[in-house]
Amino acid sequence: MAQERVVVIGAGIGGLAAALRLAQAGLDVTVLERAAKPGGKMRSVVVEGQAVEAGPTVFTMRWVFEELFGECGARLGDRVALSPANLLARHAWSRDERLDLFADIEASAAAIAAFAGDREADGYRRFCARSAEVYRTLEGPFIRDGRTNPAGLAKRVGISGLGDLWRIQPFATLWSALGTFFRDPRLLQLFGRYATYCGASPFSAPATLMLVAHVEQAGVWTVAGGLSALAQAVADLAAERGATFRYGAPVERIVVEGGRITGVILAGGARIAADTVVCNADCAALGAGLLGRDAAPAGERLAPAERSLSAVTLCGVAEPRGFPLAHHTVFFSRDYRAEFDAILRQRRLPDDPTVYVCAQDRTGSGHAPAGPERLLLLINAPADGRERSLSPPEIETCVRNLLRRLEASGLSLNMASPGVTTTPRDFEALFPGTGGALYGRAAQGWAATFKRAGARTALPGLYLAGGSVHPGPGVPMAAQSGRLAAAAILDDRASTARSRRAATRGGTSMR
Repeated sequence: MAQERVVVIGAGIGGLAAALRLAQAGLDVTVLERAAKPGGKMRSVVVEGQAVEAGPTVFTMRWVFEELFGECGARLGDRVALSPANLLARHAWSRDERLDLFADIEASAAAIAAFAGDREADGYRRFCARSAEVYRTLEGPFIRDGRTNPAGLAKRVGISGLGDLWRIQPFATLWSALGTFFRDPRLLQLFGRYATYCGASPFSAPATLMLVAHVEQAGVWTVAGGLSALAQAVADLAAERGATFRYGAPVERIVVEGGRITGVILAGGARIAADTVVCNADCAALGAGLLGRDAAPAGERLAPAERSLSAVTLCGVAEPRGFPLAHHTVFFSRDYRAEFDAILRQRRLPDDPTVYVCAQDRTGSGHAPAGPERLLLLINAPADGRERSLSPPEIETCVRNLLRRLEASGLSLNMASPGVTTTPRDFEALFPGTGGALYGRAAQGWAATFKRAGARTALPGLYLAGGSVHPGPGVPMAAQSGRLAAAAILDDRASTARSRRAATRGGTSMR
């Protein structure tokens, strides 16, 4: 039997995980990536001669990568240097309002008590218990499994688990659920921000996203070299296991003949034959026909209002003054609802944005380096990158408002240079078909999660991986999608082989 040929379109973390697992299984794997290196959104840009991480910066759910590496005969710790963070994040509202959260629940509760009183600290403990319950309920049947519809999830948890599903408040919004634990509007804002991890608004995202709190308490690590280094480590291991990588190789079209996948056509016209294709592009790119009309039904078409959030990011080298940055620091706007109304209803940048800052040269404990340091600054933005560009005056105003929010908490930045700004239009150029959306479909309402495509498609030979498919966005979830895609391919391959053997044993002799 000839070795099965697999083409993986895109070297984002989902595609990399699938490529690694399939190469380990002995399949002939070729990864085609339009960029010059692996990682997709896990990327860096050069500022003042230094590589600044320009994509995701928080590493959680370490078990996903430990299992992935372990399945392929390697150890994560031997390939990537990880350091646990005791200080999860610092949060600020003004010069006098500052709150740190820690990996230790009681340390965080003590900080909340000093910040907002004992009642809020008790609410935090109850919130942590509930977030752990949500995570435990969903990890097995949802995160680890390929089921994506409510009936399948209910069947997977069984009769005894239906009560657990009901208790995690699947029909409530995150904001309303938080109101049962907290009264302080600053804490509602802080924990409501977990919705943005999936590119959604806390006012419409499902309450199940409170599981993010448990995920962070289970461990946040800093990665030496940033998350782009993690992507490179996965790519290196996949290459060692036999996968071939071709960079600067954009795919123009997925070839469908006789009702199934037969290969891909590169932008230069070259054809690569394949029995199986794993598409690590965004589902919206497929749905828009950017990989050919024949493959378009396997994707999805999203109106701008259905897209998740985009962002405006500023990567720079600067000397911070007046505020003790942690590795992760969030500077909150004065009016969260107005901020999300501006982004999602008015489709514009907020006048007073919440700003996330990753101080990449600071340790998990917040130790500050001497001199200028590498910073990523991010605000949320509407994903309208396909429809319009931000004008230079709009970008200037955005940066000015961003810096004003930092200054409200006492932070000023002495920038070594203007830095590198990335807008929704830039993200659309980097990841075509998305409109700049960074998380696929927006998590709006309880059913949004189940609208995400799974690994298998109706088109024989085409499978999906990445943050726009099940189980969702974020580095570990996208990697898990690649593991699920590889598992589906191997299961389907084994099932086909069994069917052929059964047909041979029970068939009619033609002699």
